[in-house]
Amino acid sequence: MQSTARGEGRRLAARHRNIELGLLALAVAVCLAGHIDASLAMTDKLPPGLLVHGLSLGALVAVAHLAVRRFAPYADPLILPLGVFLTGFGLMLLDRLDFSYKAAHAAKGDYQKLPAAPGQLMWTFIAVAAALALIVFVKHHRFFQRYVYVLMAGALILLTAPIFSPTDSFGAKRWIKLPGLPSFEPDEFVKVAITIFFAGYLMASRDALALAGRKVWGMTLPRGRHAGPVLAIWAVSLMVLIFERDLGTSLIFFGVFVVMLYVATERTSWVVLGLLMAVGGAAVVGTVEPHVHGRVEAWLHPLDYFPPVNNQAISAQPAEALFSLGTGHMTGTGLGSGRPWLIGFAGRSDFIFTTIGEELGLAGVTAILLVYVLLIQRGLRTAVGLTDPFGKLLATGLSAALALQVFVVVGGVSGLVPLTGKALPFLAAGGSSLLANWLMVALLIKLSDSSGRTALDPAPTSPEPLPAQAGPASPGPGRTLGAGEPLAAGLDPLPGAGPEPAGPSAASSGPVHTDPGAPTELRPSFGHAPGTPRPDGPLPDGPLPGGPQHAGPQHSGPQASYGYPPVNDQSAHGYGPPQQSRYPQDPTIG
Repeated sequence: MQSTARGEGRRLAARHRNIELGLLALAVAVCLAGHIDASLAMTDKLPPGLLVHGLSLGALVAVAHLAVRRFAPYADPLILPLGVFLTGFGLMLLDRLDFSYKAAHAAKGDYQKLPAAPGQLMWTFIAVAAALALIVFVKHHRFFQRYVYVLMAGALILLTAPIFSPTDSFGAKRWIKLPGLPSFEPDEFVKVAITIFFAGYLMASRDALALAGRKVWGMTLPRGRHAGPVLAIWAVSLMVLIFERDLGTSLIFFGVFVVMLYVATERTSWVVLGLLMAVGGAAVVGTVEPHVHGRVEAWLHPLDYFPPVNNQAISAQPAEALFSLGTGHMTGTGLGSGRPWLIGFAGRSDFIFTTIGEELGLAGVTAILLVYVLLIQRGLRTAVGLTDPFGKLLATGLSAALALQVFVVVGGVSGLVPLTGKALPFLAAGGSSLLANWLMVALLIKLSDSSGRTALDPAPTSPEPLPAQAGPASPGPGRTLGAGEPLAAGLDPLPGAGPEPAGPSAASSGPVHTDPGAPTELRPSFGHAPGTPRPDGPLPDGPLPGGPQHAGPQHSGPQASYGYPPVNDQSAHGYGPPQQSRYPQDPTIG
């Protein structure tokens, strides 16, 4: 029965991969259809290089699918197609905007006439290749648990590096520019590294953070000494907001931590405290920092840029974005038939969202937002299916980071929140953003593969325990254990372990019982290798006294480990429970 269940699970996993292949083909077809539609509307001709673009994008998608089929066969079938669709749709929008910017700025001589789509296509190949490398070479997501503090140290260095940049870019310090190299935005990679750190830190400290404190106004606040990490993260986010004038990174950085903290502790007081700290800090910084204050003023009074107020201290883009979104109405003007290029830098900023609103209308905006929601939902569904706390927190944090970034970008463009300047994931031009988001997709694929293995490829079921016989609490001197009698009356069996497996000599004496604690493909960290003692005392491989039916080796064959240390050495490397016994040693056993 167990082999039948595992076979059915593997067939279902193969069916998921076939569904993924069909969805990938659909995503590429929709993106190519958008290219054709926009080009016909603007030039009455097919886009140049359509065949080369379609073949190269199809080949890249095929390689990605084969890698997932081979190295993550139990992964969620929607995550990769959703990432491919958003990336291809962004390439289509950038190509459409490049055509209009080239015509509108040909006589002005500014760099807006330079195309953005070719560079984005190059970064697409780099980002997908990096994601596939992570899927292929990282055997299990718990690999990152070893390096959480190294990642945190690197993230803090990257996060503070733009402070020392001598120049600003559009009022904020978010980019690092090195001589002879293209500039990159370190905060995009910081959100991934810090999410991994938060998952490892909260997994180890969630018990302390969940301890109850004093009740204030009917709400249980955390103890003062346990609020230190939250205050530290809050201080770092305020430093980013003050010195780098990066409102979006500060909100995402602190928001992800609060979400993961709530998931780890299940305490609503942390969410309330985090919201109060975020609002209070943003209010203070928005009052004293001129650049942030200007963005707040443009959010509150977007039309003041125009006469009669004519306030040139604020940007015209918030008002232009509202005009563009209002022009789209329900179904939009059609791809290539709108005028989104009237907003400066729309193709290279978060205002690419206005192109969707103007040319595809409310229907198109809703469809794109639903794609984001579906990708976030698959990440949260993966978190629910995982069994280890680190994986649960990591999947939740990655999904929360994506959700918060989409919220601050779409909310800023639509006037819901002040503008943050962050790139809309997968759609807006930017190599750093695209690479970081595809690394997030790769992590979600690995996490969903672990979740799928648990659901579709179950481990062997534990046999029914042998019936206990009445007798003293422990065998006395000179007395051996009888067949079917527990090792020590009144002691529970070892966690995850049943009776020892039967050997060849027991073939005629009863059914063969397998050891459920033996390592399997799904449970590489349970069981024990042949010849090694259990954590609470050695059990011999030979026959137990008075129990010939227990004869035979414990198990044979190599033990799967996913690259982790042996089970009995895992606590020394930071994995698994500490090696100490829950049960007293019985001098008559082993």
